[in-house]
Amino acid sequence: MKIAVGADHAGFLLKEELRRTLEQKGYQVIDRGTDSQESCDFPDYAEKVARDVAEGRAERGVLVCWTGVGMSIAANKVAGIRAALGTSPEEVELVRAHNDANVLTLGAKFTDAPTAEALVDIFLSKEFEGGGRHSRRVAKIAALECKGAGPPKPEGTL
Repeated sequence: MKIAVGADHAGFLLKEELRRTLEQKGYQVIDRGTDSQESCDFPDYAEKVARDVAEGRAERGVLVCWTGVGMSIAANKVAGIRAALGTSPEEVELVRAHNDANVLTLGAKFTDAPTAEALVDIFLSKEFEGGGRHSRRVAKIAALECKGAGPPKPEGTL
């Protein structure tokens, strides 16, 4: 399985640990940076990883910033991405099983390396349950992307 990884300066050290662990476990890793703890902008790395996943260069993605929230917001702007912040094993299982999340985001401030590794293991091993309500809901998320971005329309208009 190919996994794209990325981080900003605040997530760099955790991303490096995860990259090494993933490679040791036999995953093909596409490292989209950053390559240091020098200040940088998380949306740049979120976009690179999200595009790798959305365009099929990677099957899943893992992003790390200080809280994990910024990376999640940015990655979800790319069509086809369902990025989810992972904070507990059960949560990560559910975002894979029910939401077919294809990018996991982590917060380096709140997640130590052993916990992050465990969450990534769950994220990569758990499959989407599909069927019934879960597939229907993921399809509705995809339909939202097709409606496009823009300001909200006044109530009563199409």
